[in-house]
Amino acid sequence: MAKTLDAILYPVRDLASAKAQFTALLGVEPAVDQPYYVHFETSEGLAVGLVPNGHQRGMTGATPFWTVDDINGQVKALVAAGGTVTEDVHDVGGGKLVAIVNDAQGNVIGLAGA
Repeated sequence: MAKTLDAILYPVRDLASAKAQFTALLGVEPAVDQPYYVHFETSEGLAVGLVPNGHQRGMTGATPFWTVDDINGQVKALVAAGGTVTEDVHDVGGGKLVAIVNDAQGNVIGLAGA
């Protein structure tokens, strides 16, 4: 079961331009600023991430990531409800697991858990 909306990730082709735009929008500098990922923290605790070449990973637009207790179980439940796995469960560092599932309408659902 989904608990909270944890992050929104945006695929970007021009990281420098996107970083400037989101810095202006959010009014804060990135908390993480790497060539492979830029991460902002909002005052409400929501993470906003910029993913260079995310389009090549199947990201068609902004992708919400929901924190769940059982990521493998949640992927199975979404697939049973008509979804398809776009990105299998994998560790992105520090034990944080993520996965991406497209629902039956083609919407992208990101999942995060430990």
